[in-house]
Amino acid sequence: MLTAASRSADFPALVGQAYLNTAAECIPPRATLDAVRAYLDDKCAGMNGRDAHFARAEACRRVAARLVGMEPAEVAFCSCSSEAYNLLAQGVRPEVGDEIVVSDLDFPAGVTPWLVEPRGADVRLWRARGGALEVDDLATLLSPRTRLVQVSLVSFWNGHRLDWDAVLTTVRRRSPWAVLAVDVTQALGRIERLCPGADVVISSTHKWALGIHGGCIVGLAAAAGDRVRPRAGGWLHVANAFDADRFDRVDLKPGAAGFAVGMPNFAAIYALEAGLSYLERVGIDAVAAHADPLVARVREALDDLGLAAMCPADPARPSGIVAFRHPESASLHAALERDAIRVMHHAGRIRIAVHGYTTAEDVDRAVTAIRHWRRGLVGA
Repeated sequence: MLTAASRSADFPALVGQAYLNTAAECIPPRATLDAVRAYLDDKCAGMNGRDAHFARAEACRRVAARLVGMEPAEVAFCSCSSEAYNLLAQGVRPEVGDEIVVSDLDFPAGVTPWLVEPRGADVRLWRARGGALEVDDLATLLSPRTRLVQVSLVSFWNGHRLDWDAVLTTVRRRSPWAVLAVDVTQALGRIERLCPGADVVISSTHKWALGIHGGCIVGLAAAAGDRVRPRAGGWLHVANAFDADRFDRVDLKPGAAGFAVGMPNFAAIYALEAGLSYLERVGIDAVAAHADPLVARVREALDDLGLAAMCPADPARPSGIVAFRHPESASLHAALERDAIRVMHHAGRIRIAVHGYTTAEDVDRAVTAIRHWRRGLVGA
């Protein structure tokens, strides 16, 4: 990752393709694959393998905590972000008259739990303008009745990156008791500074973090533990699950441990520990220093071709994603696929994602293919 030699050695699956779709699925390094094999070896030890399973989970908790800026005791694991957000909704339990603020640049997992069963709460939508979320607009939605604010640090939809410090200051000033939850799925492993001061951070594991499916990081700040108490059934998060009084009462563990309701997906945890450790060795700062100029190169090329990005550029807050719309996006996607250039195509938009294993040649190859396609359209 970052050099030709390390890229070839660590990511052999990248040979022969320009992979620009990490915002959907990562290409895992050899270290991740080796970790999954190690899980299978430990699993073959039967019950005797559980010591290794839980030891790896604790190692994963430590590295995840470092990268999200929390303490290990503030980090737990779920099976996916949808599970985590449903548990968060149970833990917050809004009531009639409460207010929930979500944005229209969020992934559905962070929004739909509040819409499916609002319990009388007023769900308020922070709408983007020109592809960006303006903090002044957020301020008008907040009040002392705001129970939770849900945002994404980087939008899956168009790559917009929040002005986190301004969001944090605004929420704390206008809604001091609100739980501030942040989806960092499109930032963890790609952006060095995430969201210090957040009450809850949630991230899937199969994208920039270089893990596999079936995992999710949940960070719950200790100071917010009394405002977020998931009420799901299970056993791992139950302090008296096997005690004599287990049929008389349920003693739920406080804090982040309340999100770990059952047996962890150890295969995903082994993979995540390997992926995050790999990124930590490389350095998220080095990933950003390598990849951010490539993102800027993509944006400049699209501007030259008259293909407007779906959110404005902000050199002070870059992300790994550039997206644009075009009525003939399906034909562009087909042309790119024929040249083994992998991007996301969905709902009339093309989304390009640049990670630490992306090369300048990958970007130039994609830009050249888009330019040829564009000329073909104009010529037609």
